[in-house]
Amino acid sequence: MTHPISSPPGSAAFPPRHRWKVLAAGVAANAAFSVAFSGIPMTAVLMRTGYQLDNATLGLVLGLMGLGIAVSELPWGLLTDRWGDRPVLLAGLGSTAVALVAMALWAAPAAGHIPGLGWLGSGLLLVGLLGGSVNGASGRAVMTWFDASERGLAMSIRQTAVPMGGGIGALVLPFVALHFGFAALYGLLALLCALSAAMSWAWVHEPPVTANDDRAAPATAIPKAGPLRDLRVWRIVAGIGILCAPQFAVLSFGTVFLHDFGHAGLGTITATMVCVQVGAMAMRVWSGRWTDRRRNRPAYLQACSALSVLLFAGLALLVMVAGTHAADSPALRIALVALLGASGVCVSAWHGVAYTELATLAGASRAGTALGMANTSVFLVCFVTPFSIPHLLSLQGWPLVWLAASACALVAMPLLVLRPVRSGPVHPVSGVAKACHGGPIKARDAA
Repeated sequence: MTHPISSPPGSAAFPPRHRWKVLAAGVAANAAFSVAFSGIPMTAVLMRTGYQLDNATLGLVLGLMGLGIAVSELPWGLLTDRWGDRPVLLAGLGSTAVALVAMALWAAPAAGHIPGLGWLGSGLLLVGLLGGSVNGASGRAVMTWFDASERGLAMSIRQTAVPMGGGIGALVLPFVALHFGFAALYGLLALLCALSAAMSWAWVHEPPVTANDDRAAPATAIPKAGPLRDLRVWRIVAGIGILCAPQFAVLSFGTVFLHDFGHAGLGTITATMVCVQVGAMAMRVWSGRWTDRRRNRPAYLQACSALSVLLFAGLALLVMVAGTHAADSPALRIALVALLGASGVCVSAWHGVAYTELATLAGASRAGTALGMANTSVFLVCFVTPFSIPHLLSLQGWPLVWLAASACALVAMPLLVLRPVRSGPVHPVSGVAKACHGGPIKARDAA
């Protein structure tokens, strides 16, 4: 049950249902930016033609936005814990909109003019640097407005914004780029960021501190060292980042794989990537609610990792069996599309649960820093993955790409499941969990 929000003297009073408006603003902010960082790779085939890039250069360009996010996530997270969610969201979304307008003016190809690689690369890097603000700030807002009984669901709903934005991007951006050009594409993305900034201005505020909020807990309840010195936090951060590599492989080069190897048309490619994002969105909502009720987040994370290992290994095997005959058999092409889609959904379904687990370890008052650490890890991988795939392709083709994705899921599996705390003095993690749950917890719940 959600505890009513009581206002201390001098603070604004908000009804309990206001937390859903805060969540809606967080979802809008993440979705707007996700349309950019997940949607632009959906135009990879058109971008390769429009900017006249080879696969290696395309991979570098697509990775630069992820590099920008990775570099900026931790500083934005630290600023969020110091300044609050609202100013960081407004500054980040507003400046991202301005950067996208600049790209529409100076970094979009037009008839008889192809911008230099520097304009495109620096523009995407800048968008990543500025847009990295939305992840930690919106995540901290969820942790401060929702109590432990709803955090998994709320965080998972927030995380649906990523596949939601990716689905919108996969559905809309290729059409816009094909028929109206990349200038219109960047302008549309700028408009989405501006609209989400308006929602944040209207709805995102710091909540009053309640007696059972872990922000009001005694100092002993929060790890004195902070997330940056907590090895358990770093372990989950590493697992989250590594498990994102297969996801980014699908998002960045899934369209190229279906086009070049599967010989699929634009309609089939678009439908496949939209299904991946919609499926991931549905799974994130379901998994958040299910793990809230059963308190089994570690088991769920382990199951997602194990299934991802099997699915990507199966995709690699199917590609090896297909050889150069993927275009000759409709059944084989359907199998490739289906298996790629299932792999993409599975490896995208765990984010809300993992981020809730991480934020619970750190405590709500330091969730911005912890989520910034996680997103730094995630988007470093977002940069490395599309940069590496062309090199793997040149070595052994698509089977090596999908085997590498399977190996990443295998490595991430033990990192996401922490050892339980059994006995001894009060551990920082168990203290945080008590503050979040409002009472004694089992060792399993601390992990």
